[in-house]
Amino acid sequence: MSQLRVLIIGGVACGPKTASRLKRLCPDADITMIERDSLISYGACGLPYYVEGEFLNINALTHTQVGLPRTAEFFEKTKGFKVLTRTEATRIDREQKTVTVKSLDSGETRDLPYDKLVIATGGSAFRPPISGIDLDNVWFMTHPEHARTLVDKIKDQGLENAVMVGAGFIGMEIAEALIYRNLNVTMIEMFDQILPGVLDKDMAAYAQIHLEDNDVDLALGERVVGLEGDDAGKVTAVRTDKRTIPADCVVVAVGTRPNEELAREAGLLCNRGILISDNCQTSDPDIYAGGDCVVNHFINSTVTQPMYVPLGSTANKHGRTIANHIAGLQTPFPGINGTGVVKAFDYTVGRTGITETMAQKLNIDYESIVWGGPDRPHYMKDARYFLIKMIASRRDRKILGVQVAGAGDGAKRLDVAASSIYYGGTLQDLADIDLAYAPPFSPPIDPIAVCAHILSNKMDGLAKGLSVDDVKERMDQGEVVLLDVREPDENKMLKMAYDKVIHIPLGEVRERLDEIPRDKEIITFCKISLRGYEAQLILEAAGFERVWFMEGGHEAWPFELDYLGM
Repeated sequence: MSQLRVLIIGGVACGPKTASRLKRLCPDADITMIERDSLISYGACGLPYYVEGEFLNINALTHTQVGLPRTAEFFEKTKGFKVLTRTEATRIDREQKTVTVKSLDSGETRDLPYDKLVIATGGSAFRPPISGIDLDNVWFMTHPEHARTLVDKIKDQGLENAVMVGAGFIGMEIAEALIYRNLNVTMIEMFDQILPGVLDKDMAAYAQIHLEDNDVDLALGERVVGLEGDDAGKVTAVRTDKRTIPADCVVVAVGTRPNEELAREAGLLCNRGILISDNCQTSDPDIYAGGDCVVNHFINSTVTQPMYVPLGSTANKHGRTIANHIAGLQTPFPGINGTGVVKAFDYTVGRTGITETMAQKLNIDYESIVWGGPDRPHYMKDARYFLIKMIASRRDRKILGVQVAGAGDGAKRLDVAASSIYYGGTLQDLADIDLAYAPPFSPPIDPIAVCAHILSNKMDGLAKGLSVDDVKERMDQGEVVLLDVREPDENKMLKMAYDKVIHIPLGEVRERLDEIPRDKEIITFCKISLRGYEAQLILEAAGFERVWFMEGGHEAWPFELDYLGM
């Protein structure tokens, strides 16, 4: 039997993972990895944290845990496969099963044969078609050199005014990093919220307050139309459709586009990314693809649409699936949940599954709830508040999506939710999981289980919650009465600036029912609306017909500049 020849195009995440795993499974395979850059196998997700100063040597992103540089020589000697850097694949000949490659140093071209081909060409930062995009001091944060030069120029040129174009995950991370570098930061986003496509607007609004509290100037609902520069070719300002913002430093992060051109020219099926099977095979069974160049399917059977969510974690999973399948092991890649998380100063913000907005577009019959509270018992000194938004199917009560935002440990709850979605879990399944409990880690009933309980109660007609957006809309119309059931000391610290607020502590509601109008809509609330929910039940038991509680309570209220006063 002839030696298996495997050719891999791309050397950042999926490519090295495929090659390393396959060489362990098939020691005799002839494996060659091609990469057009001089750097291979680097951790691009760590770039913002180098900018922030979390670590001081940029080479840490290209080294192993024990400090060995991941070079071509390292992979050949340690992993056993060949690496050709500064080598670009220019054409795939599927009939002859060859790839034409070009040395970027010598210009020499040659054809490399393959039995199995892996396309791991990744994605590229989208370059918006605006004037001035090529000016100096404009960065696209996708490569270690981008982070290194940004830090160097901040130090050498004394940069002061930074503009982030885009309010996605990279925008959040770089904005924080530049604030820590003592720059003035403005974040421009064409949509009217941060993290569009990741969070619903109510959860985004809660996180936006935290960004502003940390001196990030948000320019939401503004579209960048051009960059201005000086005679030396350096950027000096960013023009939007509403104003001009001074800037001596611009970072553009408005999304990633899959590098599918090579595959498309070879006649492989593509649709905003290379289409793959659950074994990561393309429309040609001898050609595989993985990483940021492919489109994935959503795990939940309720959603059948393909999703493009480029993440290093997914790329590595693709690499393992590809290597296993080439080696004869059947371990199909099931798809993604769309899970993502970001640290935004002291907040954890993220999502798994679908959002409420996505559920509406997909015409899914769903229900949602927002819970707010501490991530561990209130008596623990390091307890931190955060929000959870949960979405489930009305038909079978399966979890569809979860979002988190706040200072509490949201990542832990997001991972539990992702697991539940993966296994098709219902609200009751999620509530029944035997999660680890001790006061330093969680309350006796974990917040993710509490959220599932509340959503079950809402579906059963017990809990009648309104989102903060719905409450705000009804307050604007002036047709509702708010019932504040907090204690007097709480009420003195923070009040709703609304002329129809009645303050009755929860323990006195039953005795003071005659102070509450029965001919009005009543919305109850407290700090996190646990007492608000109880007040709703008390009033209903007393014959009140139009009563709701405000989901998440004061903790979830994002409109304090308009409605809250001391």
